[in-house]
Amino acid sequence: MLVPLSWIRDFTPVDAPVPDLVSALNQLGLEVEGVEQPGAEITGVKVARVVGVEKHPDADKLQLVDIDTGSGETRVVCGAPNVVPGMVVPYAGSGATLPGGFVLERRKIRGVVSDGMLCSAKELGLGDDHSGILGLDQSTALGADVRGVLGLDDVIFDLAITPNRPDAMCVTGVARELAAHFSLPFDLPEPNAPVASDVTSQISVVIDDDVRCPRYLGRVARVTLGPSPAWMAQRLVKAGMRPISNVVDVTNYVLLERNQPLHAFDLAKLGGRGIVVRTATAGETITTLDDVERELTPDDLLICDAARVPQAVAGIMGGSTSEVSDATTEILLESAYFERMGIALTSKRLKLRSESSARFERGIDPDAIARNAERAMELLVEVADAKVAPDAVDVYPRPVERERIILRASRVNAVLGTTLDAEDVWDALAPLGIELDSPAEDGDGDTVVAIVPTFRPDLDREIDLVEEVARRIGFDRIGRTLPDTRGQVGALTPRQRERRLVADALVGVGLSEAITLSLVAPADLERAGAPLDRLVRATNPLRAEESVLRTAVLPGLLRALAGNRNQGLADAALFEMGRVFLSPAGDRAVDAGPLPDEPEHVAIAWSGGVRRRPVEDDRPVDVYDAVDAVRAVLDALGVADVVLEPVTNTGFRPGRAARVLVSGVEAGTVGEIAPAVLDALNLEAPVVAAELELDVLLDAPRRNRTFRAPSRFPASLLDLAFVVDESVAAASIEATLRAELGDVLEAVRCFDVFRADSLGAGRRSLAFTLRLRAPDRTLTDTEAGELRARAVAAVEQAHGAELRG
Repeated sequence: MLVPLSWIRDFTPVDAPVPDLVSALNQLGLEVEGVEQPGAEITGVKVARVVGVEKHPDADKLQLVDIDTGSGETRVVCGAPNVVPGMVVPYAGSGATLPGGFVLERRKIRGVVSDGMLCSAKELGLGDDHSGILGLDQSTALGADVRGVLGLDDVIFDLAITPNRPDAMCVTGVARELAAHFSLPFDLPEPNAPVASDVTSQISVVIDDDVRCPRYLGRVARVTLGPSPAWMAQRLVKAGMRPISNVVDVTNYVLLERNQPLHAFDLAKLGGRGIVVRTATAGETITTLDDVERELTPDDLLICDAARVPQAVAGIMGGSTSEVSDATTEILLESAYFERMGIALTSKRLKLRSESSARFERGIDPDAIARNAERAMELLVEVADAKVAPDAVDVYPRPVERERIILRASRVNAVLGTTLDAEDVWDALAPLGIELDSPAEDGDGDTVVAIVPTFRPDLDREIDLVEEVARRIGFDRIGRTLPDTRGQVGALTPRQRERRLVADALVGVGLSEAITLSLVAPADLERAGAPLDRLVRATNPLRAEESVLRTAVLPGLLRALAGNRNQGLADAALFEMGRVFLSPAGDRAVDAGPLPDEPEHVAIAWSGGVRRRPVEDDRPVDVYDAVDAVRAVLDALGVADVVLEPVTNTGFRPGRAARVLVSGVEAGTVGEIAPAVLDALNLEAPVVAAELELDVLLDAPRRNRTFRAPSRFPASLLDLAFVVDESVAAASIEATLRAELGDVLEAVRCFDVFRADSLGAGRRSLAFTLRLRAPDRTLTDTEAGELRARAVAAVEQAHGAELRG
């Protein structure tokens, strides 16, 4: 929002330097995104009067213009068609500068010397009008600096107003804030438009839906259409609006000055002298001022004439059939208050945003409707020679009650860390238009009752007023204090630390964290083997196919892998920690029955290849990479009792999946994704994945973390390959080896899987590397051989294995 400083000064005499004003506005929550000084580059441009005009002797479209600058006469060559003798104009002589750093010089144009130029509005940065020379008021003193005459020495603030501060979406709102900040008076004059006794309204206003339209005021005036005076046009341009005509400009002027959207109907074009506010019927249409025909629904509010024919979409945009034109002589001015949410929903559905809708959907002042209409009439009298009817029709069946909020100084101090008393609190709030009622009955001097003005719909709780106190006294004046706590301040809980351990472990093995949507397609859940008997269905999903809350995290990660592959990124390793949603009462809608259970899961999904050069050669990802990632998580947490057992689960490839048991409790599944799932998602094998219940991991017993000095003696490395049935899991063999060899087995890892016809149908070879080390001596070759024999015998007996090679 653009706010000229000169306009602010109409209501408060603020004269602080621009940097101080910028700092104050930012502190008040009215963020300054930019500061413009449109006339900063203009120098040497003076007021002059045209004393003669004659045709250029050597150019059909140029004229020789003689001007009086107040200190002498000179001549310029000009191509503008509107220059006539007696006209008062801006003159940029030799040496003057214009926006963009353009410096004027005396030069010949078609053989005639031109001593500078006459300026249009565009050349002075006052708009886009380049059709002719800008005319100034006839009474303007010759030789005066045009910057002062046209207000080009102004400062314009570009403010970012947050949605909760509709009161600041106007000049008076910003002026009120600055006046309070600098302890200056704020004067908002009460408008008083002279009325004409020979003009009567003779109009009616009917509100069919007083919830959607709590107040509507109509007032009649006879007007003379024409251009706005220069001062009004200049202010509108500075505030970012294009001048149109005096009547339309007045409505825009009041909107910018007082945050009151207005609309002027050509009374002669209405079907009867009356207004009906009603909701639309299904399929009803209206052509708005932008010449677009719009289809309406019963949720849309309309402003209709007495014949109930639509003339405007309430609070958003007028209709084309009753807009004012050069032939307009009598207007009906609308000043109304509409319910916020209805305007917002209609504006969004119609994809139609306007300055009016932006204000109505945030909330305007319902008690200022008549006062702002009076201001508009006051301006119409001045700029459109209006004859105003004395009798406005104001329908306000249920006046809005002002909020009364109990505010405790002790609460202010507790939140802000200050030592204010009730009087300090009140001194901070009073300049904002907040009134004080009698103190609360406790009589302890700590409490005040604040009556909130109706132009501040954002204030309805005690904490809102606490924030206002903070803004008023200044955040820079609030000292830093530690909260009164009975424990460590700012520390992570043990559970938070362990969640970070899990994330760090997965990042450490080469995965990247992803965040996927909680709404998924039921088909994705079914393919991945996620539970379908406890679905929570969304009643209004963003996409029809993604209609349920996830019961597993993995389906979303698989979709993410597919999205990466579609973008040419086949190698992707992702993990996610997030909540799943399980209905305690079976399949149901999200807003029915008790709230769902929300356990936290961690899932990984890995596709493409493993790139770890120079540690190892590039290779396709395999299921053991997923197992390593799971083990990294379990090792980081120090989980004591972990077993991987073969399992056949929907979504995973048979024979290449295992369930993870932690202290005998099933924590999840790890394995290779089934080909059918890959085909459905257009993924290429191999893709490996895992999903674990994080709560089971975090609640599991932990290993003894007592320090044990590492052995100083060398290790013995041993490789063993076993031929086993496809149903025998590598984890089972690993568990057998650990149980047989005990603490001497320092580490064991399956490093190869081999299949061949020579091994027999349904058989495969699993190769393991074992690291053996004794804590107190170097193992002899004889001891190493005995340990090897024990390991082979144990695996052969437990799993029907054959030693290979």
